[in-house]
Formats: sequence, C-alpha cells, structure tokens
Amino acid sequence: MLASGTGLVLALAMSWPLVLHLRSEIGEDIGDPPFVVWQLAWIGHALLYQPLHLFQANMSWPLADSLAFSDAPTGYAPMGLVAQLGPHAALAVYNLLFLFAYTLAFAGTYLLARELGAEWFGAAIAGAAFAYAPWKLGQNGHLSVISSGGIPLAVFLLVHGYRRRSGWFVLAGWLVTGWQMTLGFTLGLPLAYLLAVLAVLAARPLARRFRPWVSWQLVYATVVGVYVFASLTVLQALPYLRVIHAHSEATRSRAEIASFSPPPVGFLAAPHESLVWSSVTAGIRNGAGLLGEQTLFPGATITVLALAGLFGGTYSRRLRLGLGLGVLVCAVFSLGLSNPLGLSSYMPYRLLYEFAPGWNGVRTPGRINTLTSLGLALLAAAGASVALQGLRRTGRPWLQDHGPLVLGAALTGAILLEGVGPLPHPTVPQASPVIRSAAAPQLHLPLDFDHASLYSYWSITGFPDTANSYGAFEPESVAKLETDLAHFPDAPSVALLRRLGIRSVILHPGLARGTPWQDAAQAPVAGLGLVRTTAHDVILFRITPLG
Repeated sequence: MLASGTGLVLALAMSWPLVLHLRSEIGEDIGDPPFVVWQLAWIGHALLYQPLHLFQANMSWPLADSLAFSDAPTGYAPMGLVAQLGPHAALAVYNLLFLFAYTLAFAGTYLLARELGAEWFGAAIAGAAFAYAPWKLGQNGHLSVISSGGIPLAVFLLVHGYRRRSGWFVLAGWLVTGWQMTLGFTLGLPLAYLLAVLAVLAARPLARRFRPWVSWQLVYATVVGVYVFASLTVLQALPYLRVIHAHSEATRSRAEIASFSPPPVGFLAAPHESLVWSSVTAGIRNGAGLLGEQTLFPGATITVLALAGLFGGTYSRRLRLGLGLGVLVCAVFSLGLSNPLGLSSYMPYRLLYEFAPGWNGVRTPGRINTLTSLGLALLAAAGASVALQGLRRTGRPWLQDHGPLVLGAALTGAILLEGVGPLPHPTVPQASPVIRSAAAPQLHLPLDFDHASLYSYWSITGFPDTANSYGAFEPESVAKLETDLAHFPDAPSVALLRRLGIRSVILHPGLARGTPWQDAAQAPVAGLGLVRTTAHDVILFRITPLG
C-alpha cells in the first residue's frame, strides 16, 4: 500500500495540474489521446448494448472490426462503463487511467526490485527510474505505452509465486499477464516473449529444485493461468487478424518499420518535452531528424546507477549479468530495422518481423525500450546499494543511521528531475450539439486523418455511425473517399455519398481552412438534393432522398 500511495503522489506531482481539470483537459496533446478516450467510451457502450460485437464500432463506418484499427485497451473495460456516460466523463476516466498507469509502473517495479533483493530505498529508485525515465516523455500521448506497470507486476507475482510455491501468486501473475495483453499488443507482445525466454532459462533450475517432489498446486496454477492468458490473447487477436486479412495496408512493410526505427543515436537524444535534457540533446535529435517515438534517452542518473549496479550491489552476480545482457539485447531490438553502417538487413529485429507471430503488425520497434528501461531500473536499484555502501564506509554515525533515507531521496529526486516535462494539458474542444441530432450515418469535413481523432471523441455523444477513420493505419477506402469528395458539394460527390448511405455531412469551418473544403459553406447546392443549415459552429448538409 505504501508503494502504491507513493506512486500516486508522484503521478499527481509529475502531471500537475492535470488532476484539477480531469473533465476538460487531457494529458500531452489532442492528437492520439482523444481517440483513446473514444475507445474507452465505446468499449463501455458496447459492453452494455452489443457485448457480442465489441469490435464493431461506430467509427470507420461501414468497415468491420474498426475498434481493432489500433490497440484497443479492452483491459480497461470496467472504467469504460463510466466513460460511455458522456464526453466529460470519458475525459475524466482517461485522465484517471493516465495517473493510474504511472502509479502502477512505480509500484510494480518497486515490488519486483524488492523481490529480487533490493533494499527499500533501492526499490523506490527503481520504481521512479522505470516510471519517469526521460524517454517516456515522448510516449505520453500513447496510453498503451505508458500502461506498462503490468509488466513488472506480473514478473514480481510469478517470481514470488514460484520461489515460495504459492499457487495463488502464480495464478495472479498469469492473470496480470493476460490483463497486460488486453491493454494492447504494443507491450503485450514484448511481455509474452519475455516470459517465454524467462521460462526457458528457469526450466532447469526449477526442475532440479522441485525434483524430490511435485508441487501440484504450482502445476494447477500454471496450467490454469497459462490457459487464461492464452485465451485472452487469442480473443484479443482474432479481430486484428480479421483486419489484417481485410486490409493489406494494416500489415507493416519493412520500409515502413525502418522509417520508424530509431537509430543508435536515439539513446543519446531526449524528447523535446524534457525540461532538463531537451536543449542539451537538441543537436542530436534535430540532426538525426528523430521523431518523438525515436528518442530513447534513459537518463544520466539511471545510467550511472545501472552501471554501478552491474558491477556490484545486492543482487547475485548471475542476476546482475542476466539483467545486463537483457538490457543489451532489448536495446538492440529497440533499434528495429534502422540502418547503422548499412546493416539494416542484418538487424536482429528482422528475426521477429519475419518469423515471430504478431510482430509484422508493429509499427514502432522503439517501444521495446520499455523492457530496456525496466532492466536499467532494476540495475539502478543495485547501484543505489553500492552508493550506500560508500556512505557507510565513511564511519560517520549520522550517515550510517540516516544514509538510506537521505541517499534514496537525493537519487530519486535526481531521477524525477530528469523525468520532468512538464506535462502539457490542453483543453479538449467539445462537440457541437448538431452531431447528436444529425441523422446517421455521418461524415465530417475536412475528411483528413489528422482531425479524425477529434471526430471520434465528439461521437461519444450518441455514438452515431461515422465514416471518418482514425487508428494505426488509414483504410484504402477512406483514403479514396477523401480524394473522391475533394470537390464537395458537387453532383458527383453528392451522388457518391447517397450511394454509400451517408445521410449527414458536418462541415467544421474552423478546421477546413487550407483544405479543399474551405469554401464548401458558400458553394451552390441548388439541384443537388442537399439542405444546408448553419447551427452553432458547424455547417450541416442533409442529404435528401431521391424522388
């Protein structure tokens, strides 16, 4: 409880003053986050009204399985029941989950570090290092990436359970693993492969330890837990497999993955949101043209502590070497198909892309850095004990008595300082009442990918069928529709909309500036079968039936 409470206090402080504006503002930006708010609300709405068709969402109408056009956080379904009550409730739910994600990242890592042998102050440093490493500032717009606390928590429960022959802990570990998978394959896949590797490495030691007798409680817990985990994974994967089959553009090409893969210098560049490191590493970041998702800087304090922990500390030599090797391997995989020295065809990530199930749908290999960051955080806990040993060797009684508290606070403070953004918290534009009253199916203009996230958020008011699409890819049919409707309102475009079954077109003049639809509000509509009205801040075109 103390770890959770501390994690919550840190989450509130590091995101301040977001907690004061839960129903109106949002963490980071109004790009991807409003779309995730809609996902949460839709999941709750579908659970109430169409639980057997959860992935048949109102956006991207009439395409099937549109909830699977991006990672869907179905694991947050209970909160979705609150989110579906309306846009303000959905915003509050999203922001609370944002805070929860950071709280769990701290608490889960703290528990894992303690289980591995770290002292309490070292475990606190590990929690802060994993939750607030500078590179995560570039991920705040992606709830599926910052919702990483299930990874250390699952590993803690499994390690604790198998060490102490506790079937309940083992079962809980597998259940948390399944829950992490339902938050999205972005981190669910790396966790699944991590556990597979750990299972292989632990098989022989466990077999020797349990050879005198069989712990049937562990066997039952493992079988049930793995079955639940596998079932959740399959259920989550089925709609995504259907989407990949129906939309070839959903499969990532090697060239696309390479374009999003961070180069090695990405580990030396902090996101532009970083208060401490943004300007210092701007030359590297701008020189290499790095996107926010390609900046992987782990933090100076964390790196120094991790190096110290690699060569000493409270962990066994075998564990320290294992963590060091794991960090190195995950760091290399984080580079994806980048092209250092013209060796992109030989990057280890290609093995995942070509042979490992699930990886050909992942766009951003750099998110494997979550595991790199976890390994560094755990090593940093060991490094803190090395620093404490140095203090104790001074022979000063005050330092010997109060050293852990002082050192822990100082090092944690240094890590948190490097992880400060501050977090942007823009106000989210609210929907026009027209959206709720206009006949569905609807289409919003401008019809572009960038604004579709807001359209999805606005659709929480009533969840009308909407032809606009947003997600990890843009369907070819939607891209073609954007071209075909470039001259709306004219006879061909209106005829096309009528054939498609669209009943209402909602033009947002403030968003349409500089787009093909900037003059649509004044274009002639006589003889087109359109009724144009101005209401609030939008222009509504009602498509009347022929005859």
